[in-house]
Amino acid sequence: MINRVLIRLKVIQIVYAYYKNSGKSLKAAEDEMFFSLSKAYDLYNYMLLIMPGITHYAADRISFLGMKVRPTESDMNPNMKFVENRFVKELEKNGQLVKFAEKSKLNWVDNSDLLRRLLDSIQDSEIYKEYMSAETSSFEEDRELWRKLYKAFVFDNEEIDSMLEEQSLYWNDDKSIVDTFVLKTIKRYGMGNDAVLLPEYKDEADRDFARRLLKNTIANAEEYRALMSESSKNWDMSRLAFMDVVIMQAALAEVMTFDDIPLSVTLNEYVEIAKHYSTAKSGSFVNGLLDNITKKLRQDGKIDK
Repeated sequence: MINRVLIRLKVIQIVYAYYKNSGKSLKAAEDEMFFSLSKAYDLYNYMLLIMPGITHYAADRISFLGMKVRPTESDMNPNMKFVENRFVKELEKNGQLVKFAEKSKLNWVDNSDLLRRLLDSIQDSEIYKEYMSAETSSFEEDRELWRKLYKAFVFDNEEIDSMLEEQSLYWNDDKSIVDTFVLKTIKRYGMGNDAVLLPEYKDEADRDFARRLLKNTIANAEEYRALMSESSKNWDMSRLAFMDVVIMQAALAEVMTFDDIPLSVTLNEYVEIAKHYSTAKSGSFVNGLLDNITKKLRQDGKIDK
């Protein structure tokens, strides 16, 4: 699940903190980076659990309505299709999620107000109404319901984002990336032996990418900043946004360390990070300066891509 987009962002965050909190060793920075990445995987597991959480709240609501002094016909004979969703039942049985919930003690029960508002929005939606009134029923339809609901009501939900930031500082910028992997998991999720989650890392190469990128970003800082200084003669380096410096430092580390990564991929990734995590003008500035630097690196024979 932890891909290189997330790794790049974490490296930049850790390097920024490394300079702001002087005295930290490279080993400590590396440990912090991998811990931060592991917390992103925790968030992936936690967000998968929101679907059983909403379902349990819906079941509790049905039980409560049935205990009214004068229950209606629909209170006594509710449509149980939503709370008996087969995809959610598969999630509840998933061994990895069960272990995660037991070990982390994280659950959605303590956020009953949030679950109530989410369920109200879901039950008012056409997605829900069409599902509940459909004459057909299958695991695939149950799964597709939650893909649509997650995308409509959980993805890019400011209330959820704010709540998660309060729970963990490590989750400040992770949810938008994690949400894409939750949706991918829903889309591919099967039954029985096919009910598997995404692994924490696709392979050891991604862990090695994270380790080498962080190490070279910090260890070769003077070289990278000299390249920036040479290519920004009309700019006072001391007046540049420090986040821009860190972003370009990481970008140059990737350009000069990983011959197998196309230059266009690296530049596009770091320009996007600058747009979202630095100043309003950072995207165009970082793009222009990195373009100048990489052209010179090619001319000097230091890179060949």
